[in-house]
Amino acid sequence: MGEPLVSLESRTAHDLDLKIGDAITVNVLGRNVTARIANLRAVDWENLGINFVLVFSPGIFDGTPHSDIATLTFADGGTTAEEAAMIEALGAAFPSVTAVRVKDALDAIDALVGKLVMALRGASAITLLAAALVLGGALAASQRFRIYDAVVLKTFGATRAQLTAAYALEYLLIALATALFAIAAGTLAAALVVSGVMEFPFEWVPGAALETVAAAVAVTLVIGLAGTFGALGRKPAEVLRNL
Repeated sequence: MGEPLVSLESRTAHDLDLKIGDAITVNVLGRNVTARIANLRAVDWENLGINFVLVFSPGIFDGTPHSDIATLTFADGGTTAEEAAMIEALGAAFPSVTAVRVKDALDAIDALVGKLVMALRGASAITLLAAALVLGGALAASQRFRIYDAVVLKTFGATRAQLTAAYALEYLLIALATALFAIAAGTLAAALVVSGVMEFPFEWVPGAALETVAAAVAVTLVIGLAGTFGALGRKPAEVLRNL
């Protein structure tokens, strides 16, 4: 039969700092079995197909009590009636076989993930609302100084259109700088959480990032200019008398 060999899942091998040629020992029903790693396998656990971390060479566990498992998938996805009929026929032909409907578990996971996504969207909405309130508060706090700036510039000949364009450019630059920093920080944090903590492949979606930047810039411009119009509407003489 030769030396006992084992095929090891690559991610597990990386976590355990194992490589091809190393020997590992597992305990099977009270008996220690030592085998040498012959190869490493990349397993896609997300497809829910049958697979194992360890796959030993044939003959190692001859005579050991075991069970056989298999998966069945309908080519067209199947219907509930077809699945029920198949399970009934399987139970009648093989009474000792246990059939498990995996689709129920997948539906439960899908519902759980959907609720998690809704919770994350709610938290994101609250964060955006808080950010808008902070922005509004900052603009309100600087309103007095903007009135003085607008009055002084109008005294030196600046027109309302010129001041509006200047303030719009200021808000645009602030919004772009803030949005780009937020996207960079958010992308880095998301990549660390998804790849490092959840151990899922991270994919950056540029379309969603650009939509976020556009929305942030639009909100900043609207809120900023809404507060600026009040400053531009003040008469210079009225303000200068109170300086």
